[in-house]
Amino acid sequence: MGKQLVLISHGLFCEELKKSTEMIMGPQESIHTVSLLPSESAEDFREKFETVIANLDDFVVLADLMGGTPCNVVSKIILEGQVIDLYAGMNMPMVIDFINSQLIGTELSLIESATSNICYVNGRIFSDDDDEDE
Repeated sequence: MGKQLVLISHGLFCEELKKSTEMIMGPQESIHTVSLLPSESAEDFREKFETVIANLDDFVVLADLMGGTPCNVVSKIILEGQVIDLYAGMNMPMVIDFINSQLIGTELSLIESATSNICYVNGRIFSDDDDEDE
């Protein structure tokens, strides 16, 4: 089994991100989700997170927001000595690029993946129109 991906977020964002990714990439058994629901505490979230990662050997965690409870809980676990790769600011291109890197066996910079997929579409559209006129 290759590297696993654990998506963590406020609300159901991580679950819906997984579903949206699966619309493009097909079912993903190597992606796991842990949601912090409005009725739950940080301790509840930690318990759910630790249950999910208990059987995972090699995994990366993507969080929705730096400084939010899900990211802070995992950060605390890291500070307690557990080795976890944690990235905040997850988006769909990061998840898709992660899947692709696992499929073809290449290294991936998740930060580069996240930032390189941000685009002001209007600028791209009009830039392409200008290129065609020349």
